[in-house]
Amino acid sequence: MRSPEVILKNLGDKAKDNSYQFKRLYRNLYNPEMYLLAYQKIASSEGSMTAGTDGNTLDGMSMARVNRIIASLKDHSYQPQPAKRKYIAKKNSGKKRPLGIPSTDDKLVQEVVRVMLEAIYEPGFSVHSHGFRPNRSCHTCLTEVKRTFTGVKWFVEGDIKGCFDNIDHHILISIVRRRITDESFIELLWKFLRAGYLENWEYNTTYSGTPQGSGVSPILANIYLSELDAFVEKLKSKYDRQDSYRKPQKEYSQTLALAHYWEKKRKTAVEQGDEAEDLRAKGRVDELYAKLRSIPCFPAIDPTFKKIQYVRYADDFIIGVIGPKADAEEIKGKLRAFLHDKLNLTLSEEKTKITHSAELVRFLGYDLTVSRSQDYSRDKNGNLKRHWNGQVKLYLPHEKWFNKLLEYRAMYIKKCPDGKEIWKPTYRGKLINMPDAQIVSKFNSEIRGLYNYYRLAANVSVLNNFYRIMRGSLFKTFGCKYRTTYKHIKAKYVRDGIFSVKYSTKGGDKELQFYHDGFQQNVKAAPDFSDIMPNFRKYTKERSLLHRLKNGICELCGVETKEIVMHHVRRLKDLKGETEWERVMLRIRRKSLALCPCCYSSIQT
Repeated sequence: MRSPEVILKNLGDKAKDNSYQFKRLYRNLYNPEMYLLAYQKIASSEGSMTAGTDGNTLDGMSMARVNRIIASLKDHSYQPQPAKRKYIAKKNSGKKRPLGIPSTDDKLVQEVVRVMLEAIYEPGFSVHSHGFRPNRSCHTCLTEVKRTFTGVKWFVEGDIKGCFDNIDHHILISIVRRRITDESFIELLWKFLRAGYLENWEYNTTYSGTPQGSGVSPILANIYLSELDAFVEKLKSKYDRQDSYRKPQKEYSQTLALAHYWEKKRKTAVEQGDEAEDLRAKGRVDELYAKLRSIPCFPAIDPTFKKIQYVRYADDFIIGVIGPKADAEEIKGKLRAFLHDKLNLTLSEEKTKITHSAELVRFLGYDLTVSRSQDYSRDKNGNLKRHWNGQVKLYLPHEKWFNKLLEYRAMYIKKCPDGKEIWKPTYRGKLINMPDAQIVSKFNSEIRGLYNYYRLAANVSVLNNFYRIMRGSLFKTFGCKYRTTYKHIKAKYVRDGIFSVKYSTKGGDKELQFYHDGFQQNVKAAPDFSDIMPNFRKYTKERSLLHRLKNGICELCGVETKEIVMHHVRRLKDLKGETEWERVMLRIRRKSLALCPCCYSSIQT
């Protein structure tokens, strides 16, 4: 049996040939190692113990369970369970987003299908697509905007109405058939798409859309929307217009040539020792360069220079246009027609706006604009230049951190008689019963989470205002917990200006400090903020979940067996240590336990 690394590498190598068609893909679903890989990936997620419509969870995972799934795939009797429909609230909106919770067995199969599709399609995806892809994230998308949208005149903000709910199944399968001709594999995709969902225990058929909440949904959406990427690439190749070099406007060229002329005259005067002529030439040079800094180098509308820039994150995309507004309107019309005619999707007229780049545009939670700053600085040659003019600026919107304070209930707003608002930090009642270290950790995670996402912003330092309120709320939460004053809490917990609490571990007492690293701009799109994707080369690491499953030793009674069953719990803190298996899990600090069938049965009873 081939290892998953070999299978995925072979798929990726063949996928580099755009004309290659995959005809024998389904047989890879018979490989048990692929499911063990999927098991390890799913077990690391927070929703691994959430039951689907069949009531089963990851608890009871074993090779027998894997073999049963493979047998149903071989005889084509496998049928995905309907997803359990839940609704989650959309931020800053009264609407709710539907979310499907598949059964655990379906999660395993979908994860295997996902990694195979990713190996096939990832090499061919556009470099301008950043959503749900390895080593890509919102940060890499925003960094590309900042790097490539320099000097754009118009933004076309793309918004597709209910994109994931309205993906046409027939169009999606027709796109997949270009690369995959294995009918058994195609049939399996149809089963996932048409599995339906249960809402209030009533079955509903799915006629369109990808199964949101499932592991296969993101890659299917990327395959579908890659057609949009290809369309914009063709549009760009036809629209972009540039001569051998971009010609400056006439007034700028003439002024620059005159400045060079007086620089030569000054050099001659210096060589001849004519101080009066040197001073006159210097004054003229300074005057001409001052004029240059007030003249745009290139004309506002240049028919010989037009460009389109494009990036997409999932179903959010933005297009930058260097050209007249009429061109931006035309591009929007072509996008609308393509989405409607080719992908059966609708471009939202209300949210798809054309905005001048001097104004703020909201994209992925940031405010974007193109700077018109006339400030200048010296380059490496000592020449004064307007380095910031035309550069894309990313800003942290005020309401993002302000609304977080209200969401966390870390402050209240006091209104004065004159109508002025005063923001006051307050205690957080839901955290009072937590241990001290857990309270500080909660505050730290909220502060770091907001800062880590908005660290690209030029004004990220405004989070000092957010931090000041959160710090005050931390003090008041501790004060409410111990029924004492702000002053006493500060005297007890603050040392050298840093709030810290002590907590005990097996290794002894440790100290946890409240966040105090500041909020400096960091423009590097680090990989630790990229979308988390599994690393298949590390799945056999000793003491990993797969190693324990395949090791064949019961971690409760020590007996050797080929029928290991994995027992999972949702949270360790829910265990009281009243039974032997609970004490073992608490001692090894793992939410899973490898058991023989006898021990597993005794736990279940």
